[in-house]
This record gives sequence, structure tokens and C-alpha cells, in this order.
Amino acid sequence: SKYKSDKEFFRAKQVGKSPDLATAKKIALLNAKAELAGNIKSLIKRVTDEYTNQRTVGDKQEFENKFEELSREVVNQTLTDVKLIDEKIFKEQDGGYSYWTAIEVSKQSILEGVNNKISKNEKLQLDYDKKKFEDIFNSEMDKMSKEQ
Repeated sequence: SKYKSDKEFFRAKQVGKSPDLATAKKIALLNAKAELAGNIKSLIKRVTDEYTNQRTVGDKQEFENKFEELSREVVNQTLTDVKLIDEKIFKEQDGGYSYWTAIEVSKQSILEGVNNKISKNEKLQLDYDKKKFEDIFNSEMDKMSKEQ
């Protein structure tokens, strides 16, 4: 359970296998980051959908599209803030390696990234209620942690 996402952190764990240890590490980390990015994008999509449904936003479709584009940038930027929380190396009978890794990124890092990007976009900023977005984001993080 310590490797599952909760209300404070997005987490992912993956394994990479290769005859070469460095390659096994690269595979595991790449897959873990892809999983993490997918989970963050899914959550931001749910938050954005709920947020735009609860608010009267000028051009709802345009807002959602711009917000989705912004969230992709935030996720890509945030993946550089990923923290390695555990790793294990196993030597296989065939001489190859299995490398297991667990990574995390804080929800606060994601929220700050969204807020920073929005503050630089005048059009989005007009329709953005930071407190409302954070409330929905926190609610979705709570739901996600209870589901796991």
C-alpha cells in the first residue's frame, strides 16, 4: 500500500527486465513515468470536467481544450520533479536483471504547476477560480486514494 497513490502523492511502480542492468533501469523508470503521467492526466481530466460543469465558463469547449493542453504541459514539466522512493535489483537465473522501481510526485507540485500555467494565460485566468479548482482536485485525490 505504501506504493499506491494517496491523497498527497501520485505513485507508480514498474519493473524492467533486460540482460543489461542499465537498460532494465531505463525500462522500469520509463514505464513508471508513463503510468504516473497517465494517472495524473486522468485525474486532471476528471477535475476539469467537474470544474467546468460546476462553473459558468464563457466558451466551455474552448476552456476545456485549453485546460487539457495546459495540463499536458504541467504533467510533462512535473515528471522532472519525480522522486524515486524505492528500488530493487534482482539477478535472474538467465543472467539478466529485473529492476523494480517506485516513484512519486506530490499533488502540491501538480497544483502549483496548473496555477502557474494559468496565471500566465490571460484568457484562462478570466474563467479560473483557484479555490474551486483546488477543492475539486482534493476531492478527486481523496476518491482515488479510497479506491486503491
